[in-house]
Amino acid sequence: MNAPWKSGVAGTRDPIHAYVCDDVTLDVVRGVCDENGWTQDKAYKGGLRNAIQSLSVSASPQTLLVDLSESGDPIGDINSLAEVCEPGTIVIAMGEVNDVGLYRDLLMSGLQDYLLKPLSPDALRDSFANAQAMLNAPKHEENNADRAHISTAVIGTRGGSGASTIAASLAWTFSQDQGHQTGLLDLDIHFGTAALAMDLEPGRGLTDAIDNPSRIDALFIERAMIKANDRLSILSAEAPMNNPVLTDGSALFQLQEEFRGAFENTVIDLPRSMLIAYPHLMHDVNIAVVTTQLTLASARDSIRVLAWLKQNAPHCKVLVVANNVQNAVVEITRKDFESTIERKIDLMLPADPKAMAQAAKLGKPVVEAVRSSKLSLGISALAEMIAGSSAETAEADAAATKVKAKKSAFAGFKNMLKKK
Repeated sequence: MNAPWKSGVAGTRDPIHAYVCDDVTLDVVRGVCDENGWTQDKAYKGGLRNAIQSLSVSASPQTLLVDLSESGDPIGDINSLAEVCEPGTIVIAMGEVNDVGLYRDLLMSGLQDYLLKPLSPDALRDSFANAQAMLNAPKHEENNADRAHISTAVIGTRGGSGASTIAASLAWTFSQDQGHQTGLLDLDIHFGTAALAMDLEPGRGLTDAIDNPSRIDALFIERAMIKANDRLSILSAEAPMNNPVLTDGSALFQLQEEFRGAFENTVIDLPRSMLIAYPHLMHDVNIAVVTTQLTLASARDSIRVLAWLKQNAPHCKVLVVANNVQNAVVEITRKDFESTIERKIDLMLPADPKAMAQAAKLGKPVVEAVRSSKLSLGISALAEMIAGSSAETAEADAAATKVKAKKSAFAGFKNMLKKK
């Protein structure tokens, strides 16, 4: 997913502004600007803090080059820059610190590139060329204006039913195999594994959103999310255990609203406890994947979850997935399980401890780590089932959107939040 300053909205802005800390670098930047036909007057002496001060009172350029050499807190200063930078600006940073951790943190904060000083003209040319390619790329909104957004909630009937594993793998499949811009929202706020499954740090985006719901907008979402691949972004958390979730659910609802505008597909790893605390989270969900196991306890809880969905989210297409199935050892047979829950199981996923162990070692979803495994093939089949269901829900989703535009039950609620 693109960061807020990567959305490619060019408009009538200046092509380049640069803020550098020393004369040698300034000469290099001005030389490359001249080669591209850009005025040298937009290359200024002064680093990141000067950029923040200037952009707080003036329009942002298409591409912004900032020098971090004099910054004592690069990540904090970059976040301050994001507050004053308009959408559509691509940010390239440079500095003297050669540290992989800093480089990764900067890219996760939304920067396009980080260049080491002393600045090489060739490196700067390449970075500028990549920025121009991004600005000239077809816009996501233009290509997919008529494609309905599909929101899939994965709900485990019990711990160990594999909801998180399936959610992460579905999101990866939607993004890589189906080519959809996908957002994965992990609402297990203290123990979520969406980022961990892809060897990523979850960041503070989700906890910040919960603490400050009035700040949630498109820019906040794009800055807060972490990027797993070009089409998949994740919002997750590992909140401290002594930090309870104190929210009326407004922040979570707003996150869903912003996801609808930012992505073609949303996958929500939704702990079953969230259904009780925040039932409104299912209002905009199209498909509910209920993961279960062939056990007596899972059968009992499947009945309860399915009954809840029938009453509170009748618009949802429900898919029941039995996971971790071992044909030789089952507590309840498939026939007896289906008889108990009074509906068919849509998909059976086999137990595959070897594939799961390999995925964990590689820090990848199982569908990426071991693509030929029976488990991966089963999850891919589930993704196809969801994609097929999306055609059925598209017309209803479009109609619901029109109704919501005329009269929304949450309109007053959201306006009240913005006033806080």
